[in-house]
Amino acid sequence: MAKVPGWPATPSAGPVLLRAPRLRDARTWSEIRLRNERWLAPWEPSSPHDWEERNSVGAWPALHSALRSGGRKGLMLPFMICYGGRLVGQLNVSNVVHGALRSCTVGYWVDEAMAGRGITPTALAVAVDHCFGAVGLHRVEVDIRPENTASLRVVEKLGLRREGFYERFLDIDGGWRDHIAFAITVEELNGRSMVSRLAALPPAPAWRNGRA
Repeated sequence: MAKVPGWPATPSAGPVLLRAPRLRDARTWSEIRLRNERWLAPWEPSSPHDWEERNSVGAWPALHSALRSGGRKGLMLPFMICYGGRLVGQLNVSNVVHGALRSCTVGYWVDEAMAGRGITPTALAVAVDHCFGAVGLHRVEVDIRPENTASLRVVEKLGLRREGFYERFLDIDGGWRDHIAFAITVEELNGRSMVSRLAALPPAPAWRNGRA
């Protein structure tokens, strides 16, 4: 099978690096997920399995296989988020479409213990630049529940444009949830990288830093 453009890859900015998932990530991934149930569960897809079962060490091999398979087929770009060499979360570029559309959707999560360090905005900025560069896409979309204030701050910080409101869009945490659609296209960066645009922003006031 031919190598998919842009995956596997290790794009980075400062201490934040994105890399492909590894089978040996199981224990660290599970420990973070289990410890972060309160932080993550409200934003996760509904499941008939309880949190402990679907985030156990034993659940990782099947998920790892599905992620790698999607990456090899070019349907998605699955990444682990690392900070200073330490695994702290995940970022998935999904719904990858080439041809006339050349678009994708990005979703992510980060360990609550690592929140407030700018990891999430940097990881998303790195992903956007990677999608516009090595992957050859034109548009990146991020869909966020209106209640998810931490993620809303991330897209606000990066300057993603609000495109629309999806009613009862995804089955999340036991119900059909509304989402706000944010997006950016290559032209909106005016030849700059998203990482450089993020770096040029003045520090946010302490009261606005939130947990992202």
